[in-house]
Amino acid sequence: MSLAVVQTRAKLGVEAPSVSVEVHLSNGLPAFHMVGLPETAVKESKDRVRSAIINAHFEFPARRITINLAPAELPKEGSRFDLAIAIGILAASGQIPLDRLHQYEFIGELALSGEIRGVTAVLPSAISCAANNKALIIGQPNATEASMVEGLTILPANHLLEVTAHLHLRDSLQPWHQVRAEIPEDSPQLSDVIGQQHAKRALEIAATGGHHLLFYGPPGTGKTMLASRLSGILPPLTNREALQVASVYSVAGKGLRDRIWSRPFRSPHHTSSAAALVGGGSTPKPGEISLAHCGVLFLDELPEFSRSVLEVLREPLESGEIMISRVAAQTLYPAKFQLIAAMNPCPCGYLGNRRCSCTPDQIARYRHRISGPLMDRIDLQVQVTAIENHQLLNQQIHEHQAGDSNQQIQQRVCSARKRQLERQGKINGHLSSRELHNVCPLNNAQRALMDQAIDRFALSTRSFYRVLRVARSIADLAGLVTPELPQYQEALSYRAAIESHSEQP
Repeated sequence: MSLAVVQTRAKLGVEAPSVSVEVHLSNGLPAFHMVGLPETAVKESKDRVRSAIINAHFEFPARRITINLAPAELPKEGSRFDLAIAIGILAASGQIPLDRLHQYEFIGELALSGEIRGVTAVLPSAISCAANNKALIIGQPNATEASMVEGLTILPANHLLEVTAHLHLRDSLQPWHQVRAEIPEDSPQLSDVIGQQHAKRALEIAATGGHHLLFYGPPGTGKTMLASRLSGILPPLTNREALQVASVYSVAGKGLRDRIWSRPFRSPHHTSSAAALVGGGSTPKPGEISLAHCGVLFLDELPEFSRSVLEVLREPLESGEIMISRVAAQTLYPAKFQLIAAMNPCPCGYLGNRRCSCTPDQIARYRHRISGPLMDRIDLQVQVTAIENHQLLNQQIHEHQAGDSNQQIQQRVCSARKRQLERQGKINGHLSSRELHNVCPLNNAQRALMDQAIDRFALSTRSFYRVLRVARSIADLAGLVTPELPQYQEALSYRAAIESHSEQP
């Protein structure tokens, strides 16, 4: 039979749609035609495949070869189809059996010698292959990454000859079994930060409910240190979340992260472009907000970012995903991250100190670089003040009184999140307005407090609901069934702090 069909998978964002490689050999002058929207790297595979087949001591058919990559309307890119095309040609020419091809999916790039090289974005293909109940034959370099998927039979190979021997039942490929044990690594301790109990409390609340947080204050007060320690008190990733994060990194060509089960922490420089944050390119790749999915995106020196760059964060902060549109296709990437930002109160950073020489106009221009709608989406806005002399000088003497360890804080955060998941099936930062009315019922005293706060601080509807979310998280930390008046007062103190600070001369 001169027709063979081999299964493989394309790359489309974090998805991996199935692709059938249909190979037909017909009489006529020797020719090699490929259809099905192949881009340049795919078209060039005919030269790699021809040399690989010949150097593996097979006969390359001197016939008219037609290859169709179905579905034809799906753009195909990259060198991931080489192995499937080579297997299809060998099967269609009768050099390997056809009867076992339906059990496998093939992904890999071929060297001219017939060696199988690794490709990017293997993890989404592995997830889809497991859902389709097929074994995956890939290059040895991709075996560790694909082994994250449970229930998938992975058959890694180093050479085309190993794959053909397996299909001939002469020398079977051995399934890959990877022991996924994360190397323990001590994360920076929150107790290393001197003082700043108010900021540490806000950081614990933010971790509890997945709230966005802004630290502002003079230089050298520990804003960056505080932010860098958030990932150390967040709960570990679940299996599902770890696969989602690993899929994004795989698509971005970054391979596996060093600490697979810890939450990602991304800190782009303030010179980053909008495309670097949200993703882009002629072939859209994920940006920093997608690489921070299920983790933390830290923006230091927030006003130093271009305003147009910051504005692109508004939609993913609400929706948790980003759609990148190009002429060829639209790609959807996950972007459910927790935003932590830091800024100075004025351009020089020393507002209210005799060292400050900033004029009111300079201060206003500096703060207006951050739009109101973006600031409105930040749940907690916390002032970080200068460290007292006695705290700094006596730190070594009272080092044993520094505070709770990351493990102790993480345990409290995990307990609070467990209450949230049992009550509403999601963390507080993702609650809708309708759900908030059920979990945050307001009595008369609480309504009066919120009524005064709305007028005094000009809270928008979005700000009002974000205060409720923070109060709910504070109540969960305290183990309360419903938030009480002190929880709403504390939540308002985090929301109102920057307004009162901005009134200083």
